[in-house]
Amino acid sequence: MSLSKQHELHERRFGRNLGVGLLLAALIAIVFGLTVVKVTNDNFTTPSAETVSQ
Repeated sequence: MSLSKQHELHERRFGRNLGVGLLLAALIAIVFGLTVVKVTNDNFTTPSAETVSQ
């Protein structure tokens, strides 16, 4: 328990920070999921130097 009441500004900031954190976590999960799907695909091959240079 805190010694003084938390200011209203800090409560609003916490809510905003929580929302931004959840959005960031969702974005990371989407990118990770897409990466896993691409790597576990049967047709996955690393690009060769010839393909990249064209």
